Amino acid sequence: MNKINHQFKQLKIWLGIGVAIAFLSISLYAIVSSPKLVTAKAIPEKKEVRGVWITNVSSTVLFAPWGINRALRQLSQLNFNTVYPVTWNRGNTFYPSDLARKVTGQPQDPTLATFRLGGDVLREIFTQSHRQGLRVIPWFEYGFMAPINSLLVKRHPHWVTTSLDKNRNFSEDIFELELKDLLPESDEQSLLTILKQSLSINNVWLNPIHPQVQKFFIDLVLEVVKTYDVDGIQIDDRFAMPVQLGYDPITVRLYREQHQGKMPPEDFTDPEWMQWRANQITALMERLYKAVKAVKPNCIVSLSSNPDDFAYKLYLQDWPTWIKRGIVDEFVLQVYRNNLPSFLAELEQPEVKLAKSKIPFSIGILTGTTKTPIKIEQIQQQVKAVRDRHFAGVSFFYWETLWGYMTPNSPQERRTRFKQMFPTSVSRPRGE
Repeated sequence: MNKINHQFKQLKIWLGIGVAIAFLSISLYAIVSSPKLVTAKAIPEKKEVRGVWITNVSSTVLFAPWGINRALRQLSQLNFNTVYPVTWNRGNTFYPSDLARKVTGQPQDPTLATFRLGGDVLREIFTQSHRQGLRVIPWFEYGFMAPINSLLVKRHPHWVTTSLDKNRNFSEDIFELELKDLLPESDEQSLLTILKQSLSINNVWLNPIHPQVQKFFIDLVLEVVKTYDVDGIQIDDRFAMPVQLGYDPITVRLYREQHQGKMPPEDFTDPEWMQWRANQITALMERLYKAVKAVKPNCIVSLSSNPDDFAYKLYLQDWPTWIKRGIVDEFVLQVYRNNLPSFLAELEQPEVKLAKSKIPFSIGILTGTTKTPIKIEQIQQQVKAVRDRHFAGVSFFYWETLWGYMTPNSPQERRTRFKQMFPTSVSRPRGE
């Protein structure tokens, strides 16, 4: 009898334990399944621009038949979300353009046409990018700057603006002088190197104040917006005019009409003369913005430019005013610095902080050039600094130096580090 009672007590104990486990399981299930936690899990991750510029300069990615597909697949696998492919530079389009055929006599860049047998590489970029979940924002690189021997300049020499001595050639001398005044000594040499590399061809400048040039550029942008499934378009830092230019007949005549016949000052850094030319470029930007929105209201109008002091004093590009007027939806500030303190100093500028409060504002980071290799540690450091200050994201200049064989770290190591920076996929903030 005692044995039976003992067994009965044990059975009750095990039943109690079983009931407790059952209740605990139900409670845990209820907690895990609670609407509150489901809602929390459904909150999307932080949005961030993770972009890269794809250019034809010192890069083969556009020319090799397999190059684009491989590049876009790698970018998607490493959780990038935006590409800015070159669409226009050096007086050529990088897609088959009816407008370019009419204005220059050739529908697209001749080297690209030769290597890709006249195909539409830009359409291929759109097709493959959207399959890989990447946004595409065509980039109008170099803006109004064009080689002196380009078909565009040869056919339309009257579109080119000049300096006071009627020199059409774009001179770097004044830029070297101005850079010494504008930049910390630690950054001066690296930026001069980049500048000289970009100006290795003898260039002139199309006049952004000339009505025919304005029409051509707006029509060029609209052709891309109408032809392709664009997420946006991006204007470059050369959508501007070098400060020593603007003494061509068209600009002088317009200035005199608005100044009771007075000639422009011989001093090209005269404050009123600088502001007047900057205002003309601002008016053009407003026309472009409205024209794009009239065709495709949700199309992002993006701008990639230099720090505002540099942009205005050297290129008469008054981008803080553009943002205040609401004619830029997204901004990528080019902060190509090898020195971390000077990199951070640009992020803390008052105009940057103000602009960041108004629109998605990202930071352009240099991953290297053929002559200026950048270690991955510096890139990681700068990405962290951008994130710590809650910018909209980053974009890297340029594809070929992300993890190509010209980089100081091995391609595999650099891809691993980028995967660490971007461990999961996120959507980009939209600027429209």
